[in-house]
Amino acid sequence: MYSVSRANDADPNSYWESANNAFPQSLGADLGSQTTVSRLVLRLPAGWGARTETLSVLTSTDGNSWSTAKASAGYGFDPATGNTVTVTFPATSARHLRVTFTGNTGWPAAQLSDIQAYAS
Repeated sequence: MYSVSRANDADPNSYWESANNAFPQSLGADLGSQTTVSRLVLRLPAGWGARTETLSVLTSTDGNSWSTAKASAGYGFDPATGNTVTVTFPATSARHLRVTFTGNTGWPAAQLSDIQAYAS
């Protein structure tokens, strides 16, 4: 298992990884203040093989009450496109984000190298 800080360290080769065979697993982010979010860009290390990770996105204004911004779906990470996926959802006001993983075809754990949140 690798530290969650590795998903937000500006190093494209480091990554967060959950415990093996223990889905669901979640990765959270505190945006520091309430802001409008409608898109997440998720990355894995560029040299990794193709895989599909099944995930959902939840948002919260207080860190206690959560709403589903994007229902669970599979997202294909492909080294031919830099192992980057974009998850879009209706604009919502949030301070906290949570990405919950329920599957990964490339490894028996949730994995993420970078997460970026955008308003559009």
